[in-house]
Amino acid sequence: MPVQPSTALDKKADLLSVASVPLIMTLGNSMFIPVLPVIQGKLGLTSLQTSLIITVYAITAILLIPIAGLLSDRYGRRMVMIPSLIVTAAGGLISGVAALYASPGAYGFILLGRFIQGIGASGAFPIVLPLVGDLFRDEKQVSKGLGLIETANTFGKVLSPVLGAALAAWLWYAPFFSIPLLCAIAIVLLALFLKVPPSDERPPGFKALIRPVLLVLKEKKRWLLPIFAAGGIVMFVLFGFLFHLSSMLEKQYGIDGVVKGLLIAIPLLMLCTASYIAGKGVGENKTAMKWIAVTGMAAGTAAMLAIAWIVPGSVASWLVWYTVAGVGFGVALPALDALITEGIQKKQRGSITSIYSSMRFIGVAAGPPAAAVLTRYGHGAVFYTFAALCAVAALIAFVWIKPGQGTKESRRKSGVHVEPFDISSKFRSKSRI
Repeated sequence: MPVQPSTALDKKADLLSVASVPLIMTLGNSMFIPVLPVIQGKLGLTSLQTSLIITVYAITAILLIPIAGLLSDRYGRRMVMIPSLIVTAAGGLISGVAALYASPGAYGFILLGRFIQGIGASGAFPIVLPLVGDLFRDEKQVSKGLGLIETANTFGKVLSPVLGAALAAWLWYAPFFSIPLLCAIAIVLLALFLKVPPSDERPPGFKALIRPVLLVLKEKKRWLLPIFAAGGIVMFVLFGFLFHLSSMLEKQYGIDGVVKGLLIAIPLLMLCTASYIAGKGVGENKTAMKWIAVTGMAAGTAAMLAIAWIVPGSVASWLVWYTVAGVGFGVALPALDALITEGIQKKQRGSITSIYSSMRFIGVAAGPPAAAVLTRYGHGAVFYTFAALCAVAALIAFVWIKPGQGTKESRRKSGVHVEPFDISSKFRSKSRI
């Protein structure tokens, strides 16, 4: 039966169904930030142990995201995404049941559930970026689609502390049980509305997929690796200071529940707003992308140094500087995302963006436990470390991310050319596809 051409309305439905995935996956992880002190008290855990509830999820995703990217290039985005959401739901259910009974071994089963959830997450959100590229042929439409995805992602970050705190105030283990429900909503939306255009090409074998990706990494490492590193550092600091803020509001100021969630949402709302504005304004100007990223990470450095020097006394003063950092990270992240998306040919985009997502998940995994350990050594240890890392990320972007200038040949030789190219033709004569 012939495939009917998609209408503009169909495309909007496709995008809205796909946008549900980053929204739900963000909620499924970030909503636990304000809930961690509650879990710590209920199960008698240390700060480091509770931070592992975030970390074990992220570490699992780190290891499996590149594999999920290759599988999606081989078998299709939808064939990877929907089963991954089912696995994510199963992991949330296991953690919820373990928390419900709160037995002496509950913590271990909660970590097991989060491990399984991380397996599912590796094949869900990271597949969204290349999927948007599959839905459209026009690059402007791709950019608009990515803008909607980023808006859903950042809205999830804003909503997550409020929703997590509200659910925990009702039942402290409710956030775990919300994950299967959220995943079920995404699965229904994808099943009903997502229609990926059929490809005219036969799916390549894994050997034919991996070799071009390795060559892309080799040819473009001078600007890809700095973007990977900068993205990972930003997420490390972001999740580290969110974990610290959540703990501090409860332990130092006695603020918990929904009020704490609303306060944490303030810097995240500013991050969301900054991301939206930066994403719309950056366009296709790669030089602008670089300088926006550098400026954003420099703002994060300044905010972390200010907190280290001033030692804010009131909640309002803490939130002011955290908001400055949130705005800085909010403009930096979409600029880094755009450099990756615009600089990689569509055929390798799924695998390369998956590696980039892995690097960001490293930051998500390492940030909370690092903040918990650094807190033992005092206020200065936390924020001087965060400031130094932000400065390193800004320096990396300033020195090594060099959008191509001059002739096409000179940019190619320099290794910093950031326009898409297709290298798969080099292997067509050698690989049977």
